[in-house]
Amino acid sequence: MLTRRALLMNAAATAATAPSLSFADTSQPTALKIQRRTIDVNGKAASVYGIMQSNGAHGLITEVGARFRVRVENGLDEPSLIHWHGLTPPSNEDGVPEISGPIIPQGGFVDYDFPLAFGGTYWMHSHYGFQEHYLAAAPLIIREPAKYFGCQEVVVMLADFSFTPPEQIYASLTSHKKKGGSEPMTAHHDMDMSHGMDMGGATMAPDLNDVSYDAFLANDRTLADPEIIKVEDGGRVLLRLVNSASMSAFHVDLGILQGKLVAVDGQDVLPVTGGRFPIATGQRLDILLELPRGTTAFPLLFVLEGERKQTGVILAAPGAEIHKIPQEAQDASPALDLGLESRLRAAWPLAPRKADRVYTLDLTGDMASYVWSINNVVWSESTPPLPLIAGERVELAITNRTMMPHPMHLHGHRFQVVEIDGERFSGAVRDTVLAPPMKKVVVAFDANNPGHWAFHCHLLYHMHAGMFATFRYA
Repeated sequence: MLTRRALLMNAAATAATAPSLSFADTSQPTALKIQRRTIDVNGKAASVYGIMQSNGAHGLITEVGARFRVRVENGLDEPSLIHWHGLTPPSNEDGVPEISGPIIPQGGFVDYDFPLAFGGTYWMHSHYGFQEHYLAAAPLIIREPAKYFGCQEVVVMLADFSFTPPEQIYASLTSHKKKGGSEPMTAHHDMDMSHGMDMGGATMAPDLNDVSYDAFLANDRTLADPEIIKVEDGGRVLLRLVNSASMSAFHVDLGILQGKLVAVDGQDVLPVTGGRFPIATGQRLDILLELPRGTTAFPLLFVLEGERKQTGVILAAPGAEIHKIPQEAQDASPALDLGLESRLRAAWPLAPRKADRVYTLDLTGDMASYVWSINNVVWSESTPPLPLIAGERVELAITNRTMMPHPMHLHGHRFQVVEIDGERFSGAVRDTVLAPPMKKVVVAFDANNPGHWAFHCHLLYHMHAGMFATFRYA
């Protein structure tokens, strides 16, 4: 039998268990404080960050149609700034340092106020330095009151964790590659796009998981002491999954349950039923579960891409017996691919329209020096933004010319997946799309939110190594 043990807490933080949510009172600004807290990682105290309300709630929930009225207070001993991942705020409230607003100094605060036009599962995270490494992230749920009425909502935040400081990890990545990493896999190689990773007749394995993490977390906990979530016997559950990991993708394993995938990145899709679903870094999945009757526990596991390591939570009906679950799956999971992506269809697709502007964006990189880029340009503050004109339909033709997967995230807009490897279709509406090695993905969006916007790989160290670009409205 699995017994709970008390998690460590510091004087200023609440118990570091599941990120609890608190409904926002939009008549007054909701105060969110970026602060230090302590969690337990496999029996060892870990000092991390959190984005919390004064009552200890992590992140917040609100309703579609309300205003997003939030004051972010910086309680860290360094600057910070929070990005509202998946929302479409005014550009100056998007939360990217030096692009969409000044940083928040130590002890300072910034107020945000904009309308929420659509609902779904979103999240917030620091876009300053390497603060994501320290779990500077929290859920952001925008409910639609009439939707999924009677469902119990379960939010799970996935994360990777290392006791090694991120600056040391980054230095190790760059120095290791310079001293003898693998040959660069960039646009200079001859590719057969129709055969994925067939490189000049030789099949190449993708390069996964740059960082060897100490633990993988679901709601701040490992499977040594997972969160046990009480559910009704035979109840209905809306599982809101957020992959807030810095560098890791997962396969969702529902065990004996079959779930109905109803939304990705907060946007409805035509339902897809299954027991396993991929989730790349930065992405979200909404899965409806119909629980069978009986005093049963239902482990929900998340297996690291390409490996056996796993984390998870347990749904437990009244009287259920809880058994210990190993932190490694029986078999290694495969690399994420676009099989599910190619099957997804948007419930509310973009209106049919010819693109006014198409950007060809090759994801490039040099494995030997751990430099990542877009169109062989390593981003810096002097890199000119790509121009947009309000009212345009824009397509981004993204081709991954490297042997590493790249989850690409666009700020301030929702886009629709409209093509994979030459096949056009009316795919999911998202804000983060996975570009696996040697694959081409085309996404379309309407230029309807003027400003200066980031577009980047959501793998933390790839972004810092230069796989970053910006768009600016003319």
